[in-house]
Amino acid sequence: MLRGAVARTVCMAQASARTFPQRFSAETSPGHDIAAKLWGGRCLEGVRGLHVGLVSCKAEGRKEMLASMPRRDEGTEGEGTIAIDSNIRGSDGSFPDENTPDLLFDGVRFADLPIIHAKFSKNNTLLTLTDSKGVAEMFRSCGIEGFKNTRKGTNIAAQATAISLAVRAINKGVRNVRVAVKGLGPGRMSAVKGLTMGGLNVVSITDCTPIMFTNSPRPRKAKKL
Repeated sequence: MLRGAVARTVCMAQASARTFPQRFSAETSPGHDIAAKLWGGRCLEGVRGLHVGLVSCKAEGRKEMLASMPRRDEGTEGEGTIAIDSNIRGSDGSFPDENTPDLLFDGVRFADLPIIHAKFSKNNTLLTLTDSKGVAEMFRSCGIEGFKNTRKGTNIAAQATAISLAVRAINKGVRNVRVAVKGLGPGRMSAVKGLTMGGLNVVSITDCTPIMFTNSPRPRKAKKL
């Protein structure tokens, strides 16, 4: 604002100086046009942000930083929405019915297939292979696979753990499995993909994540950057 006032004052002075004799105008060299320089600086003021206060500069810098940060994966990356009502009306086998437990997969009933219980959190991924009755037979986690500290909570660690469990399950003679996922973590989709990459045939995926409909606690306060 001060720079703009100075520029206007100098412009008025030069306009009044044009009415004087030519000898006064000859004394000023064209290379020292102070008004033009100040006026150009005023035009560039919005670009450089010199007129913005310190607090607003910090706020804009924080907004730009947050906008440039990658989006946080909360475990639902790659999942799609399905119109449940339309699929139920014209069911093509995507949803279980009264005949699902008797379906055969390589001569084994669906109800007798082994189950892989996958628990996902933001810090780790736990995979447990059980029989149809829930007796644990095998257990793997990102920590067992050698991932330490914050690397345990990545989707790469979950995929590597799932591949390791799939290879061990195939060595025991398991081919077809059911998967029960629980929790929202970065490794939800990666772990299921890792099971198929390891050679297992995933027959069904069941989401067992608990949801509180009443008396739910307040979410944790967001961290300030």
